[in-house]
Amino acid sequence: MHPLRRAAALACPVLLLSMAACSADTAREDPKPPKASAPAAPGGLALDKAVDQLKVARENRRGYARDKFRLWVDADRNGCDARQEVLLAEAVKKPRKGAGCKLSGGQWTSYYDGKTVNDPSKLDIDHVVPLAEAWDSGASKWSAKRREAYANDLTAERGLVAVSSGPNRAKGDKDPAEWLPPAKAAYCTYAADWTSTKLRWHLTVDTAERDALHKLAAGCPKTTVAFTPAP
Repeated sequence: MHPLRRAAALACPVLLLSMAACSADTAREDPKPPKASAPAAPGGLALDKAVDQLKVARENRRGYARDKFRLWVDADRNGCDARQEVLLAEAVKKPRKGAGCKLSGGQWTSYYDGKTVNDPSKLDIDHVVPLAEAWDSGASKWSAKRREAYANDLTAERGLVAVSSGPNRAKGDKDPAEWLPPAKAAYCTYAADWTSTKLRWHLTVDTAERDALHKLAAGCPKTTVAFTPAP
């Protein structure tokens, strides 16, 4: 596991299935955003209460380009970029690591569809809240360095996930009002992951998105959300 992810797992409150989201010490030149409310209890907020904390605002994609988010950096210079670090952290069977951190073998479970994947090239690293969605809901106002921090956020356990390519590409830049994982068993985890990412990065939601999250939360009474706001 990447050191940042390992530290996050030790330092943060528990999220659903013992997974949490912590802050990365990045983009300090940005003005500090308004502080989001912290979880009210060690186990985190109930999902419906966490959704209530999200600020509603209109989305605006004006000026968006994917290359405004620098992807897959090797922040700790250990030879493995952020994509490779996520694959290493989420493997249920450790892959072989060759020159240049080229991975082979190993095994992963794609939680969007419940499939077992044995070839890392058949996995996508999904931004749970897609880059375009992040731009629409606040990231357009960030510096390039903060957008890079978001795009490569290894400290948060659930902002980046390794999933099979089919569902991820079907998802595209859709929010939960427009797309949900094909595995219904993933709904509660996905709603918590989405909500914690938006709260962590102080991103807004539109009305349809908030309503969809509340509908999901109604079916997930035991799901909790723990997050730490990004600097």
